[in-house]
Amino acid sequence: MRKIIVLSFITLDGVLQAPGGPGEDTSGGFKYGGWSAPYSDKVTGSIMQKQMKHADMLLGRKTFEIFAGYWPKHADYWPGVNDVTKYVLSKTMKKSDWKNSVFLKSLADIKKLKNSKGSAIKVWGSGELVQLLLKNDLVDELWLKIYPVILGKGKKLFAEGAIPAALKLTESTVTPKGVIIANYRRAGKVKTGTMGA
Repeated sequence: MRKIIVLSFITLDGVLQAPGGPGEDTSGGFKYGGWSAPYSDKVTGSIMQKQMKHADMLLGRKTFEIFAGYWPKHADYWPGVNDVTKYVLSKTMKKSDWKNSVFLKSLADIKKLKNSKGSAIKVWGSGELVQLLLKNDLVDELWLKIYPVILGKGKKLFAEGAIPAALKLTESTVTPKGVIIANYRRAGKVKTGTMGA
């Protein structure tokens, strides 16, 4: 069975929409594209390089289109990005010029992929896809970059319907600019209790 790892840039209020640039995703009238850029530093860059190591990807159609338009021409910054398999969940796309792209049509296709042999699968961006994975208990790890900014509106990482789950912190760093980088893995069911008892 393959591990599914969700990597996400989020604000303190959970927004994941368009962290990379103003034109990345303006749907819903979103005006804050590029909100992560002011917090870039050497620490964040070093951790990103580590997280960008070779692994197959699972992407939603919108994120795939953004990646396919950018990374084939900028692979010097992400070595191997053109060589890994890019699995894309889409009901409308069936092919791409970006090599090693495979199109999936349904949740059943994702479950079949997860149950196959191979490397871990990393999910970048892809908010709607991540919510589908969370609702169907298919996420093994969350690698979050939490930025010290509140946007108030925009697409969020977590929505109604996520399966309750306990998580264990496996790695963490706070950058000089206040970004909390925290990796979590599944740790069974949610436990409850009474504070101070």
